[in-house]
Amino acid sequence: MRRIFGIALAALLIGGVIAVILVGHGDPGTASTATRTVRGVIGSEKAEFFNDPDVVKALAAKGYTVRTETSGSWAMDKLPLDQYDFAFPSSSEPAHGIEAKAKLQGAQTTRPFYSPLVVVARANAAKVLADNKLVTMTGTHTGTLLMGPYLKAAAEDRTWQQLPGAAADAELTGTVFIKTTDPASSNSGALFLAAASNVANGNTVVSDDAGINRTAPLLRKLIAVQGALPPSTDDPFRAFVSGAGDPLILVYESQVAALLLQKQQPADLAAMVVLYPDTTVNSAHSFVPLNDKAKDLGGLLATDPALRQLAVRHGLRPQDGLIEFTTATAPHTDYLNQKLTGIRQVNTPTVTILMTLAARAEAQGDTP
Repeated sequence: MRRIFGIALAALLIGGVIAVILVGHGDPGTASTATRTVRGVIGSEKAEFFNDPDVVKALAAKGYTVRTETSGSWAMDKLPLDQYDFAFPSSSEPAHGIEAKAKLQGAQTTRPFYSPLVVVARANAAKVLADNKLVTMTGTHTGTLLMGPYLKAAAEDRTWQQLPGAAADAELTGTVFIKTTDPASSNSGALFLAAASNVANGNTVVSDDAGINRTAPLLRKLIAVQGALPPSTDDPFRAFVSGAGDPLILVYESQVAALLLQKQQPADLAAMVVLYPDTTVNSAHSFVPLNDKAKDLGGLLATDPALRQLAVRHGLRPQDGLIEFTTATAPHTDYLNQKLTGIRQVNTPTVTILMTLAARAEAQGDTP
């Protein structure tokens, strides 16, 4: 009996070991757990996306644990890139600098999603701008910022007090300006200068010293009036929706859309108007793999249906995903210009010229 019991016990133990091995490997047909950890540097506007537990779970099912740090997009090429597996700036322009710094050959850069720049405005400020023909309202909470008239007002140092209808609002004082991020390091600020310089250069991309000299004085006015410039859109937008901050702030549409889609609607949102500049540069978030560990992650973000839906939930527009975005945001058309109707998309200057424009805009004078 002892011998029979011993044989049976041995068989049970062997069977248990085999079962543990099978469970450890898992069924190839089921979702996998994270098998590799990759570290990346991203624009701060994507931090909530990567921190979303559902995104973490979806990435783990595809074999990834993603650790991120934030940086201004135009400052990423100054980081020790060999310490990261990928960089994810907010547009294609800084991606070129990252590729060059990392000495990448045939980089597999992908652009999984994009977001237009918008100006969020207090309802009272938007009404004054509309009454003075600097804005065209297209709904209760959305409109179009007319860049030509706005830049003319900026060139003339126009104040709120000079605009009929502003006197009734005590908060509308001083020079009319849009609060932006630092264009030397932050993508949104740089792209706003790209759009403004295009309009100021006769609706033509600035491509030479003559264009730089022609547009630099105006760009300097746009920046000088703001005082300290934030490094990202995150803090100014949070301040705005809490009822603080300036009456006009440049942010990404994704930040507004995410609030609406996730039903995180503070009471102050009722007094917010979303203005789409009629001349703009879309922000194409560009994934740059810095080594083989992350080479497939950008394509995964671009094509995986679950990750695309999660990107939309965070207000991002998937490339070639207009239907996905318009379907999800259908209840919020009073705030969002879903199809970007009436918006002129322009090209950016070269990286060298755009950074020269940013440096001139932040300089103490306009002398080249």
